[in-house]
Amino acid sequence: MPPQKSDFVSAPIGKTMLKTAVPMLAGTLALSGYNIADTYFIGKLGENELAAVGFTMPVAMFAGCIFHGLGTGMMTLVAHALGGERQERAASITTAGFALIILLTSLLALAGIFTMKPVFSLLGATPELHEMIQEYMLVWYIGTPLLVIGMAGNSILITAADSRLASTMMIVGMLINVILDPILIFGWWIIPGTGIFGGALATVISQGVSAVIILLLIWKKHHLISRVPLDFRFLQKVWLMVLRVAIPSILGMVLMPIGSAIVTKAISFFGKASVAGANAAARLEGVAFLVPMALGMSMMPMIGQNFGAKRFDRINQCRRFAMRFALAYELGLAVLIFLFAPQISAIFCSESPEGAEVMTQYLRIVPFGFGFLEAHRYSGFVFTGCNRPAASAWLSALRIIGCLIPFTLLAAKFGNMNWIFAARLSADVISGIIGMTCAHLLTWRLLRENTVK
Repeated sequence: MPPQKSDFVSAPIGKTMLKTAVPMLAGTLALSGYNIADTYFIGKLGENELAAVGFTMPVAMFAGCIFHGLGTGMMTLVAHALGGERQERAASITTAGFALIILLTSLLALAGIFTMKPVFSLLGATPELHEMIQEYMLVWYIGTPLLVIGMAGNSILITAADSRLASTMMIVGMLINVILDPILIFGWWIIPGTGIFGGALATVISQGVSAVIILLLIWKKHHLISRVPLDFRFLQKVWLMVLRVAIPSILGMVLMPIGSAIVTKAISFFGKASVAGANAAARLEGVAFLVPMALGMSMMPMIGQNFGAKRFDRINQCRRFAMRFALAYELGLAVLIFLFAPQISAIFCSESPEGAEVMTQYLRIVPFGFGFLEAHRYSGFVFTGCNRPAASAWLSALRIIGCLIPFTLLAAKFGNMNWIFAARLSADVISGIIGMTCAHLLTWRLLRENTVK
């Protein structure tokens, strides 16, 4: 198939980003729908069940960051190849990348299964919660290869400028999950209710169906899976290329669940209700990032393709458009969340008045840093798309190690939950400002050097 010039490297920046982002709005809503559905239905089981799932969140984030890093490595190289109009190279990278993902996720899932008890004990889970936690995570670990194939596959679809199909697959997966959640959690007809085990199983089944369909689309429609058998020497070469981008990205992203784990540990000293309330609020954060996340999904492939095409002027325009949008949008949303925090908390913590109170305080403090957090993420996209993943990792380290962890530990000494939430807000604002400054300097340097040449 002859290479085609992508809109990412030829069409107007703002128009193209919005054209890609609009179809993704429903998809990003669907991603949040997983957490919203699980939080809502599991919350109906009681405070213990909601707290148990709360303790799984840092581990799920840790594994998810590793998997996302692998997908980022593959997607970045595919974007560079497509931007340079090298279709066959893009197909080879995609094929080898999926093989690497299946291998590594299977190994990591086995490691997770055999370390569940000590890991969750370190997070502060009480003995009464261990059995529920292990029920949930056993299913989750077994299903991780399917989950990651679907996640990486959607990224490839977006990189191929097919955001409409990517969004559709996210919606399909979410709908299956929403349908299966109440059936498998509470039971229906001849199907027995299995509690939080059923919640995890619903997620795995929905992700598995999506993964199979996504692979077929990448193969049949976009021809980005190689038809030629790849020998092991070639696989090794491509794997090293993917890992060269992926490893720094993974190192940066795994810091996020480490920070989340420390925050969860600090909150656990205030009791199960506090963990439940804070976890419910954290799971709803995805809703606040719906629109900026949709825009961000077009940002990485656009930057990657323009880097491959050496269109550094377009990279700079993309950065400015995205940053300004995220800051303005999240500020307006933070005000709305502040006003309606009690009503939101009453819905998702209906069985725990104390948890609802904690959730309300979280929603009235933390969201005012969301715009800066999104700008910080966008800065990482800029560096990774420009083949500088190590710099993206350093930005992540700055936020977690340099700001969030020390701020949280200091706040915990005051014995007040609100101080912990204020620590999160401060970390997001400071790291966001630094990230925006660094990304600005990078894009202008690339543009200046290219103009001189």
